[in-house]
Formats: sequence, C-alpha cells, structure tokens
Amino acid sequence: MEEETVIASLAALAQPVRLRVFRALVVAGPAGLTPTALCERLGVAATTLSFHLKELTHAGLIDQEREGRHLIYRAVFAHMNALLSYLTEHCCAGQPCDEAACVPASPCSTC
Repeated sequence: MEEETVIASLAALAQPVRLRVFRALVVAGPAGLTPTALCERLGVAATTLSFHLKELTHAGLIDQEREGRHLIYRAVFAHMNALLSYLTEHCCAGQPCDEAACVPASPCSTC
C-alpha cells in the first residue's frame, strides 16, 4: 500500500461520524447496509451521512452497489486489511508479535 493511500485512509477515519459509519459497515459484513439503515443506527441526518459516505468511498474504505432501487454500502475488507498490514509491517522487527509483550503497559522495544 502506498503512503498516500494510507494517509487518505487514516484521514478519512479521523472523524467521529466516519469512524462510526465504517465500524457499522465492518460489523454488517458482506451484506452491507443501506443509507437509511445507517441513518437509523447511527442517528445521523441523511445529508450528513451522504457527505461522510462520499469521503469514505474516495478513501477506498467502502464501496457501493445498486440492488434494485437501493444502494448498499459495504466495507472494503481488502483495503482495511492492507491498511492494517501497512501499520503493523514493522511491528516487533518483522517477527510475529507476542501480544503480551506489546501491551501499552510494557511495550516491546520495537513496537
């Protein structure tokens, strides 16, 4: 993953409503959610939600598909996994992390 893509993705998630939308779509899984369902679950106005969906789509974190008269939004799990891989690529000097050694109370020397 390119650094510019990582920055765009993290910037998109660095806003409370967008983070909540993305988390809701991750939880929904492959079935995704309609904008109406997202508005109801998150208590966000439709116009506000539309803006945030556009930002998440431009960052590559979500996509949309038309099913009949409805738009279905889904998290792009491949993009999410690539972002997580980028962020953890050099954790523990490239070795598998011992989670107990990398907790904030006692981080390993390379985390």
